[in-house]
Amino acid sequence: MDTSQNTALMRALTELPGPLPARGVIHIAIPHTDRFTVVGNHLAQHPTLSTTAVGFAVRIQSLPQGTEVGVKALAARFPEGEKLIAAALRELEAHGYLQRARSRLPNGRIVTRTVFCNQPAALLRPRAVAPLPQRRPAAPQIPAPQLPEPPAPEPPAPEAAAPAPPDVQHDHEDEHAPQDHTPFVPLVPPPTAPKPPRPPLPQPRVLTPELDRAATALLSDLRRHAPQLVLSENDIRQLTPAVAAWFEREAHPNTIRHTLTNDLPQPLRHPAKLLRHRLTVLLPPPLPSSHDLTAPARPRIAVTPFQTCDGCERAFRAPTPGRCRDCRTEHGTAQAAA
Repeated sequence: MDTSQNTALMRALTELPGPLPARGVIHIAIPHTDRFTVVGNHLAQHPTLSTTAVGFAVRIQSLPQGTEVGVKALAARFPEGEKLIAAALRELEAHGYLQRARSRLPNGRIVTRTVFCNQPAALLRPRAVAPLPQRRPAAPQIPAPQLPEPPAPEPPAPEAAAPAPPDVQHDHEDEHAPQDHTPFVPLVPPPTAPKPPRPPLPQPRVLTPELDRAATALLSDLRRHAPQLVLSENDIRQLTPAVAAWFEREAHPNTIRHTLTNDLPQPLRHPAKLLRHRLTVLLPPPLPSSHDLTAPARPRIAVTPFQTCDGCERAFRAPTPGRCRDCRTEHGTAQAAA
């Protein structure tokens, strides 16, 4: 197997055109047609990045969108340890190839987004704005020398002069052309809009001693269920009214505890801010009263009762006893004939 590979490599080496260097590396470049990634020499030959950082940069650049590239995800695939991978990612972050930012999802969960740029130096270059094509002034035509026999032709008017072709460029005219003073426009997107003010922390209608004691005990007990939720006394004092508002709305302690400790971000840097957000955003509405849960009464429909006709004893609908329509018609006709 090795012999065939070496033979093929030496055969390709003999087919290289031109003289080969006496020492150093010799490249046999075979163009890729599929499954390849373009890597710039600014990364491959970076003077200060370590070989590990360059290797992980090439690996991250070749991965599709949405692939996990955190320290733990990379350590699960490669033999390097988490410390070496974390150091390599910090190198890429320091040179602008990698950026990790925390963002909050609509459900309140905080995630880390990783952005990789294959050419960070290009983000700082000014935006290239193509100048508008300008029509160059027509060159005056030189009249032909006058001969004694025919009369000299009149020089054509300046308006009739043929304009120069648009694709012809003159280097000496570019020196006098107006320069494009385009302001520096970085390619980095503008900063995001200012964030709206935070909603106020929920407050109970009446903070009774019982509610205060129950809310304080629940917040102090959170570290038994989630060790990262260690709160100071000041944080507990600030969050107690919000928990009391949940108790006032008849939320069960287990429900509140599950809401505050479920699906915590890793690592959790500010537990008090996370609890404040969840207590504010996930506050349940008050329970409806029994009167609100009562089904609305259906409107009563007036039903016309049945009556027995005094003439033919046939049943018909009418609000009062009397004759049916046929009997009333015959009785009216008889009266008219009399």
